Formats: sequence, C-alpha cells, structure tokens
Amino acid sequence: MRLALEQAELAVRGGDVPVGAIVLSDDGRTVLGAAHNEREATGDPTAHAEVLAVRRAAERVGQWRLSGCTLVVTLEPCTMCAGAAVLSRVDRIVYGARDEKAGAAGSLWDVVRDRRLNHRPEVIEGVLAEDCAAALTAFFRAR
Repeated sequence: MRLALEQAELAVRGGDVPVGAIVLSDDGRTVLGAAHNEREATGDPTAHAEVLAVRRAAERVGQWRLSGCTLVVTLEPCTMCAGAAVLSRVDRIVYGARDEKAGAAGSLWDVVRDRRLNHRPEVIEGVLAEDCAAALTAFFRAR
C-alpha cells in the first residue's frame, strides 16, 4: 500500500485526485503495473489509477488475464475500476479508504462480489486506511 500511496502523491503533482494503484505478481514480490490518476493530465475520463495499473500489468505479462495477481489501491474502486478488476481476473483487491459516494467493492455497490459475474476477487479493505483517507482529505481541503 505504501507504493500505491507514493503513486497517489504523483497524481497530486499532476493536479489530479490522489489515488494510486499497483498490481502485484502472484507471489506478491513484483510490481507488474503502477499508476496514479491521470484524468486531468490526459483529459481521459477512464484514466483512473486502477485501470492504468491493470493495463500496464497486462502489457508486462503479455496477456489480459491477471490470474493470481493482486490489485492494491488507495481508494475503494468505482464501478468502472471494479469492473476492470473483475474482467482482468485479478485474484484479490486490496484497498485503503472506503468510498461511500462511489465505491463498488462493498460500500455503495458490490460489483466485485456479484454472484451473477463469472469471477469474484477476494476483497481486503482498510489497509492503511487513515493514511489513504488523509491524502484525499488534504487534496479536497486545498481545493
């Protein structure tokens, strides 16, 4: 999670909401993809940290299936990012701060554990939650 927090700091430098994400290999030792929000920098509404990290990990491993991998993100994924995690077949999602307004991994919705889908990653929430929430709070207070 500390690596994801470092990515979140990079988002702030680019004027974006401080969300960072990494994708870890199946043994948890190798970062396959790392990213931060880049919506403001790119003008791309899909440039969320999770989507970018998943894309980079898939490119690195040479396939879209990220079975065995872990997505680590500072903020609970939104519906788009939760969908990307499910479709990429990551085994688990680890996130820090809950997102009561747009979270789709248990808060507002629970896309990742929807029984109608063919893949349901494990969800681990609250890892360094206070640190993750503090970065978001500081960003929005400054605005």
